[in-house]
Amino acid sequence: MFFMKATLIRSLNDPKQLEELYRKDKQSFTQAFNELDASQKDQLYFIFWNTRLNYNEKKSIIIDRKEILCIIILAIVAGIVANISNIPGVEKELFFTRNTAFLIFPFISAYFIWKQKLSFNKKIIIGGAIALLALYLNCLPNNSKSSSIQLIYIHLPILLWSILGYAYLGNDFFNKEKRINYLKYNGDLLIMSGVLLLSCILFTVITFGLFELIGIKIEQFYMQHIAIWAIGAIPILATYLIYNNPNLTNWISPLIAKIFTPLVFMNLLIYLSALIYMGKYPFNDRNLLLINNLLLVAVLALIFFSIVEKGKNKNQFFTSILLLGLSFLTICINIIALSAILFRLWTWGITPNRVVVLGSNVLVFINLIIVFIALIKVIRKKGDLVKVQDCIASYLPIYAAWAGFVVLLLPLLFAWK
Repeated sequence: MFFMKATLIRSLNDPKQLEELYRKDKQSFTQAFNELDASQKDQLYFIFWNTRLNYNEKKSIIIDRKEILCIIILAIVAGIVANISNIPGVEKELFFTRNTAFLIFPFISAYFIWKQKLSFNKKIIIGGAIALLALYLNCLPNNSKSSSIQLIYIHLPILLWSILGYAYLGNDFFNKEKRINYLKYNGDLLIMSGVLLLSCILFTVITFGLFELIGIKIEQFYMQHIAIWAIGAIPILATYLIYNNPNLTNWISPLIAKIFTPLVFMNLLIYLSALIYMGKYPFNDRNLLLINNLLLVAVLALIFFSIVEKGKNKNQFFTSILLLGLSFLTICINIIALSAILFRLWTWGITPNRVVVLGSNVLVFINLIIVFIALIKVIRKKGDLVKVQDCIASYLPIYAAWAGFVVLLLPLLFAWK
């Protein structure tokens, strides 16, 4: 401590040396600084460092009772809707296959409608769209062999997610920055919902164990009448926590992306090398084609969250090179997969599944190419990483339109086959 204080006194007129001392040992520096002679307190450097080291931000926690009431009401209504499955005569499996998405997205949309005080016209648009989709989906024939209907079940959450995005954007529909924030919110929502879900699972296990000790089997009753309320409540509560505590989770998604981006890069490099070496191309394997579509989406998500923090930094070169390599490998793999999809169409003809796999692949592939070009501009110092985010965020309406096509028009084109 004596050495730190002596060095500090010698360096009082050297800002660079002071900064180096502070970064080397922040705790000792702070303690030594606070022991300086009181005669120094009128000096400009003392005022600056004292403010920096001893500034106490006054944090006030304000709880909006109306907002809490709104969250509680939405969670209760979502739980009531979920309990429709317990009505005698309702087929539970079919109910949840069709309506699980309606237990989540409409209620989060309602929260943002209330939170952002959207206009009456926007409320009508959002509410009307959700109501018509719910009516449409629950009037579909119960035909498990229809590929068109199965595709509706898969793409409906994407369409509802798009409606949620419209509610989130509110009066700033064309604001690119808010679209970027919406994607960030989705990453935070997944993380926070996962934490709450794990907490609920732990609570459930403890509850089962406690009642087991006294010889009472409550598993079936608990899952049927209590746990079912969590389906809608968890995403709503997670949204409330994220919206009112922005620093709670917004660093986790970029951290996960930072860890997994180099791992995925190495994985894809080894996979592509093995694919070429072994000559096992996915022309007859449908599962590989579906996995490849998921890979495209995952890579876009990694790229987006990798640059959430990096976009504001000047040292973008290494990040850009890594992301460029990742996108290049994915493009190479997807060219092989795309040729396999076209081969299947040419050999076995057109089916709803093949049309959707091809269309989804092409849409995400084009988005990835746009991102790849933007990354090249970053490396050539003709752009920055924020523009890469814009390339992803600006593409969201196209995904929404595609989901709408699959849900509403594709079944008609294939006569519900």
